[in-house]
Amino acid sequence: MSRDPLLQPFKLKHLSLRNRIMTTSHEPAYPEDGMPKERYRAYHAERARAGVALAMTAGSASVSKDSPPVFNNILAYKDEVVPWIRNLTDGCHEHGCAVMIQLTHLGRRTTWNKGDWLPSVSSSRHREPAHRAFPKLAEDWDIERIISDFADAAERMQAGGMDGIELQAYGHLIDQFWSPLTNDLSGPYGADTLENRLRFPLDVLEAIRKRVGKDFIVGMRFTADEVQKGGITPEDGLKISRILSASGQVDFLNVIRGRIHTDPAMTDVIPVQGMKAAPHLDFAGRVKQDTHLPVFHAARIPDVATARHAIQAGLLDMVGMTRAHMADPHVVRKIIEGREDDIRPCVGATYCLDRIYQAGDALCIHNAATGRELSMPHDIPVAQTRRKIVVVGAGPAGLEAARVAAERGHDVVVFEAQSDPGGQVRLAAQTPRRREMISIIDWRMAQCAARDVRFEFNTWAEAEDILAESPDVAIIATGGLPNIELFESGHDAQHVISAWDLIAGDAQPAQHVLIYDESGDHPALQAAEIAAKAGARVEIMTPDRTFAPDIMAMNLVPYMRALQEKDVAFTVTRRLLDVSRRGNELVATIGTDYSDFTSEQSYDQIVVNYGTFPNDDIYHDLKPHSVNGGQVDHEALIAGKPQPMVREPNGGFQLFRIGDAVAARNIHAAVYDALRLVKDL
Repeated sequence: MSRDPLLQPFKLKHLSLRNRIMTTSHEPAYPEDGMPKERYRAYHAERARAGVALAMTAGSASVSKDSPPVFNNILAYKDEVVPWIRNLTDGCHEHGCAVMIQLTHLGRRTTWNKGDWLPSVSSSRHREPAHRAFPKLAEDWDIERIISDFADAAERMQAGGMDGIELQAYGHLIDQFWSPLTNDLSGPYGADTLENRLRFPLDVLEAIRKRVGKDFIVGMRFTADEVQKGGITPEDGLKISRILSASGQVDFLNVIRGRIHTDPAMTDVIPVQGMKAAPHLDFAGRVKQDTHLPVFHAARIPDVATARHAIQAGLLDMVGMTRAHMADPHVVRKIIEGREDDIRPCVGATYCLDRIYQAGDALCIHNAATGRELSMPHDIPVAQTRRKIVVVGAGPAGLEAARVAAERGHDVVVFEAQSDPGGQVRLAAQTPRRREMISIIDWRMAQCAARDVRFEFNTWAEAEDILAESPDVAIIATGGLPNIELFESGHDAQHVISAWDLIAGDAQPAQHVLIYDESGDHPALQAAEIAAKAGARVEIMTPDRTFAPDIMAMNLVPYMRALQEKDVAFTVTRRLLDVSRRGNELVATIGTDYSDFTSEQSYDQIVVNYGTFPNDDIYHDLKPHSVNGGQVDHEALIAGKPQPMVREPNGGFQLFRIGDAVAARNIHAAVYDALRLVKDL
């Protein structure tokens, strides 16, 4: 019997949980037609198989038609969901993992132009800034209908074999009723007293209990402190927890702190890299001390040590490690096996959540198998035949290729021109609050070291170097070089530097700096932050109608907090056409895609961020020597099948290129390129 606090069982009502680690409710946006089908099952089953005690699915499943999903949520208001829920629960139960689901009505946290085009409804007449729809103020018959919808949905989940449900009460309709900030009603559900504001959730709980009985587990995930003037105070939150406990209707509390009505507010609830780890853990412990109910909590608990402290110190009964399990679904298995150092780290990039909030599906920035469990392996199988694999480039693409090839049992050598691995990730980590990004590289280097991968650093590999290794496969992952060619002129901009130059410290910021951002990704804002902190007057310009669209909501927040306090200017729908020198000044000719209007503006320094061009000379030099001419069978690649073996009378090797050596993309694309190519070599 392990003495590890994390591995101790926990009794939740009648339910025996095998350890103290759970994944909290989150919607990876994998449903199909609103149903949690095979992809959804495979995602949760992978984590169940590896030892998670409780999977809290959905984030959240919608109970009413006037709560249309905004990020591909499960439609709990449809009867057809029941067999799919049964399929999901069976997929977890067969591995000894308990499974529950979060139910909600989004209230004003949705829009009216999705689903059945019904108006959103809320206890507030004001729109939520994040979703922008002005809601209808709930009438008495709306309240009665929605209460019944909650009970119907709970009954469906029970019929689907769920061990319990969790009601969502932060930012969604239940919380909109009980927060003074979002209750404009009068009468029995009105804002004048806490008792009235709590009437709706208590009525929902009562209706659910009448439908599912007293043994079915029902919990509440709620904000016990809105951290905003006029909102729920910590004292209010503790009082609410006591009222919920005294009601006898609630079996556990899942505590959060803050609001989610804007991107900055949500980022404080769900912190990203560079922000404090476990910022609300002690507060959740205070709620646990003040109530007799079991308490769960999750908010940037990315590592085992923090999770272990949460349980050992008695702050929580169950600890949520949700993003950590997106990075590595086998966290619990590795704890049990004494392999904590082998856990793939969550780097807090929050690529997963940011994709959801742009209507995408959740993907981990450096685990390309997450969400692709039906086609991509988390455990790499050993190949039947050992081969010689040569990789050129030790950025994320090259290191992932080397790691996967080594796990396959191949003989692997990596050539890298720089003295250190990392490529563009090492540049990203130059910004102090993004330093966790280097773990993407460090973890892969450790994995490669454990499998005897040979590295040749400070080596600008030529074709002859690769041929001398007599490879069976050569993989070119040389990345890209900064592109400063202006779109309109078709030639490199004169007198400018790249964003990389500022980030790497190869150039120092001048007094008046233009950051011209054609790509809309991190390097432009990183460079702007460096210049602004150095005291420069900074303007960020883009030809797009919004700036930095590829950074997405939650990662944009820390940039804005850093840049706005320095009074950085943001200019949209303006295109840099040309740059000339006039004395000590640089004169930018600026146009727009919307008209023939042009103007001139003077700066001391102009920084261009326009992606990269492939650094692919060695690839083209090697093509004539390869058996496949660098060709990739796209159908096989997409299907997750091996690349066809091309047989030539004179032998030779297979040649592939991946990552930015193909075209400028991002870290996830680079890692996915490598995984799906190399997993079958």
